[in-house]
Amino acid sequence: MVIPRATMLGAIVAKTLFRRKWSPSSSSVLWFSSVPRTKAPLEMAERDGELRVFVVAGEVSGDSIASRVMASLKLLSPFPVRFAGVGGAKMSSEGMQSLFPIEDISVMGIWELLPHLYRIRVRLKETVEAAALFEPHVVLTVDSKGFSFRFLKQLRARYNQQKSHWPVHFHYVAPSFWAWKGGEARLRGLAEIVDHLLCILPNEDKICKLNGVSATFVGHPVLEDVLELNLRNNYLVSDWRAEGNAEDFRNKHVIPSGATIVSLLPGSRVQEVTRMLPIFANTLDLLKETFPQMMTVIHVAPNKHVENFIADAVHRWPVPSVLIPGGMTHLRYDAFSASRVALCTSGTVAVELQLARLPCVVAYRANILTEWYIKYKAKIQYISLPNILLDSAIIPEALFRSCTPGNLALLLMNLIHDNNFREEQIMAAEKFVKLLLPSERIQDNLPQQNLMRAKPNYSPSVVAALTILNYGKPLQHVSKDIQILKDLQC
Repeated sequence: MVIPRATMLGAIVAKTLFRRKWSPSSSSVLWFSSVPRTKAPLEMAERDGELRVFVVAGEVSGDSIASRVMASLKLLSPFPVRFAGVGGAKMSSEGMQSLFPIEDISVMGIWELLPHLYRIRVRLKETVEAAALFEPHVVLTVDSKGFSFRFLKQLRARYNQQKSHWPVHFHYVAPSFWAWKGGEARLRGLAEIVDHLLCILPNEDKICKLNGVSATFVGHPVLEDVLELNLRNNYLVSDWRAEGNAEDFRNKHVIPSGATIVSLLPGSRVQEVTRMLPIFANTLDLLKETFPQMMTVIHVAPNKHVENFIADAVHRWPVPSVLIPGGMTHLRYDAFSASRVALCTSGTVAVELQLARLPCVVAYRANILTEWYIKYKAKIQYISLPNILLDSAIIPEALFRSCTPGNLALLLMNLIHDNNFREEQIMAAEKFVKLLLPSERIQDNLPQQNLMRAKPNYSPSVVAALTILNYGKPLQHVSKDIQILKDLQC
């Protein structure tokens, strides 16, 4: 994980500031609503000489988010940080040995979950046991709400039985309560198991607070791709655009100058990849006569089951293809920059494509019962986040029974040929990305988030780490620390 130089400077200063002795008192005005049986993480870390953080991420995107928070915690914490939990390769690179492979709990859908229930229950029990033995000061779960919330509920029940202080529970990526009928009503119950939500979308934190859940809008994690690429290429952050090196990509893979390159992103879970990749293959089969020099770049998620499935599938692929391994940010965006269009399964990748300003088509199919459930329970008309936040069908979506090779081929053909259609997506992407920045939305939020206005390379993971470290800290001390940091950043 690479953190921008200015952020590293701020982190070093913050680390010095956090070393100052302090002890919250009952008369202090606290930053967060205090829970009687939790203690401030830094107070417990000072007592034990280390900060223990138990982290759980159940899928590839969560592994990336968690790894960046882990890196920021290590930079910002005044005490050594020790991690334990469940995660993938990126979390492992930050010093955590996963209890078991992340693929064991990376399952999407409702009825798709049924064949894996026993294994997931076993893994859930193992995770609760491991967390209790680790005696963490902080528990951080990332997305994967099905597994995460059951884990938090069982862990808190265990601490209740022991009548002991429990660790502070943070959950990163709020559940999509705004997308489902009755979502806000279910949100109210979260306060019993989650002490603080780290939200990635505008206004989520406000709705959470109205429903009794403490929350912070930290910005969308994908923004960190821009910071990482800019640091690597010595660029300055300007319009939050992630630019790769198209020429280098074409030369490296010996791609003819006249070739039409299509980026394919079939998903990160094996269930969705096995369902979507054959549809993508048939789509390209329909397009190859219209575009005789067509090539595809298939982005492979770092999931061993996905890697094996795609490696086998490309032997029967209708057009020449290049496989891009997951987890390499610069390779991903080099491929995006070289591509004419992208075809992706609905998910975080749609946001990444907006950062790259690459026009795309979003596709989605699931088990027929899952599709029926979504149609019945959803209260929004779009599935991709850019369309949802802009409340407009800027990105073409082919969903459920409409997700056919014929429909996808037609949508891609229009996007390749129609420059006005392409430009409309690119212009909308600039508006969309601005909505993901905390600096545009935090009028009445946590004081340290003013750093994002003063210095935009204070990334979402840094804001999240500051939120965790400052939990329960007296407000007057926090404000002084933040003011010093702001002065040094100017």
